[in-house]
Amino acid sequence: MQLEPTPSIHSLACRPADFATLTEALDYAAQGDTGLNFYASAKLSSVLSYRQLAADAQALAKKLLASGLCRGDRVALIAETEPYFIRFFFACQYAGLIPVPLPATIRLGGHQVLVNQLKHMLEACTASLAVTSRGFLPQLQEAGKDLGLAIQTPEYFEDLPAEDNRALPAIRADDIAFIQYTSGSTRFPKGVVVTQQSAMTNLEAIARQGVKLVPGDRCVSWLPLYHDMGLVGCMLTPVASQLSVDYLSTVEFTMRPSQWLAIITANRGTISFGPCFGYELCARRLRSSDIDKYDLSSWRIAGVGAEMIRPQSLELFASKLAPAGFNPTVFMPCYGMAECTLAVSFTEPGAGYTTDYLDLNHLATGSTVQRIEPSAGSVPGRHFVSCGRVIDGYEVEIRDDDGTVLGDNRVGIIYLRGQGIMAGYFALPDETSEVLSADGWFCTGDIGYLANGYLTLTGRKKDLIIINGRNIWPQDIEHLCETQPEVRVGDVVAFSVTDADDNECCVVLVQCRETDPDKRQDLHQRLTALVREELSLDCLLELVPPRFIPVTSSGKRSRSRARLAYLNQLQQDCEPLPVGEPEYQQAMAVG
Repeated sequence: MQLEPTPSIHSLACRPADFATLTEALDYAAQGDTGLNFYASAKLSSVLSYRQLAADAQALAKKLLASGLCRGDRVALIAETEPYFIRFFFACQYAGLIPVPLPATIRLGGHQVLVNQLKHMLEACTASLAVTSRGFLPQLQEAGKDLGLAIQTPEYFEDLPAEDNRALPAIRADDIAFIQYTSGSTRFPKGVVVTQQSAMTNLEAIARQGVKLVPGDRCVSWLPLYHDMGLVGCMLTPVASQLSVDYLSTVEFTMRPSQWLAIITANRGTISFGPCFGYELCARRLRSSDIDKYDLSSWRIAGVGAEMIRPQSLELFASKLAPAGFNPTVFMPCYGMAECTLAVSFTEPGAGYTTDYLDLNHLATGSTVQRIEPSAGSVPGRHFVSCGRVIDGYEVEIRDDDGTVLGDNRVGIIYLRGQGIMAGYFALPDETSEVLSADGWFCTGDIGYLANGYLTLTGRKKDLIIINGRNIWPQDIEHLCETQPEVRVGDVVAFSVTDADDNECCVVLVQCRETDPDKRQDLHQRLTALVREELSLDCLLELVPPRFIPVTSSGKRSRSRARLAYLNQLQQDCEPLPVGEPEYQQAMAVG
């Protein structure tokens, strides 16, 4: 029998996430005909209606509780784009357990990277149970070795007897709904605690204020379900708003991005989100001769977020897909983060994107926005994309380093307060208090400015490196290099720079005391290979003299000043300067 996708239009009255809990939301969606559709090679491989999802999740919840798990226990779930993940996620909701989505990706040569990452996350959340498919079972078993938790496949629970008479607990708005890891350090992971209330508040804002759902909307997604945009934006929002959603795995997308367009065309998809690099990858891989296969005229919301937004990527996609009916006004830049459940701000649907072209020299030395014309001669400038208005329920302030609130067109650190803010980082009170004040203000660490109520980002979270949508924390690279006997703690600094096309490149500076050319070359090759093997990252690694890396007044390495020094030397086309030279001291004094 041929599978048919769940419909976009149905008789159930649309309720855009106006529920108290995720279980209440699924119970309502289960009364309709919509649901989840999974694709492989652009062909429908599995269908899971919300009615079936609710029934499966409730039955599975009883089995989980019968297995000895107690309310509040953490259940780690490898977040593959498969029905089992979503069944277990909602089974945890009904059982009062706390699901913890974990990454489900292996980059080339990255087996040990994934195992190490999973191990750190399992330890951090103190999971009692971990569940994965047979394909990821060896990696999860390796990661969970000696941690004292049960590791099972979905099939194990399928074979358990039914527990029809077991009662399920009542779920409250103040219960923890899930823990989602930030796109941060793999060695020192931070799990964001999201309550039912925070989740539902943010989901309703996404549905009502962000995408402004209309009857017949249908979501299409290739985003990973362990990332907040994929999990909250493209899994929980459709469930809570009774939308049918079509899934393509991230691996399938990266292999053949055109499958994304094929699914939108076939099912008349209206809403799909992605980072800039996804749009660019799709446009660059697409053959011009294939464009007439697609009809993208139904696409009304093309969300863009998860990284700094590059207009060039959007322009490339829009121009290439214009013959297929893609309208650039459907681009919707947005801003969000795991600590805010997901959404913070959206541009207006149908408005496209707008930019400010800013003087980069002025931006580097002052906090006031200086708009210039793109043709302003030799003045270096860059387009910055507006991320729209902050959603209702959030307060936003731009503050300087001293905490002073700044006015319009002043660049500073973005602070937020509202119901969608996390309860804290799981079991990390010190890290929580560093970013979340007693009166509820959250320091995002992102840099930007307000203008007439619209928020524009000019920089990312402090020191975070983003390569092709992948978030990398510099301390992971630095710690890895410091494991080599020739490298002392504090001898390494990592940061990113952009080329003329705004593409990111990771730079690693390593202080080296060795003078023998052969030994220096050996160290360089060893470090480069180590970063590639352990982090699946190609970097530009430079050996620099001792005391080259600048430090703060408290003795900590300063990545921002090291980056500035590196860029200055790049412009001068010279060798790294000794720390005692006047030119070096001048470079260190800026920024």
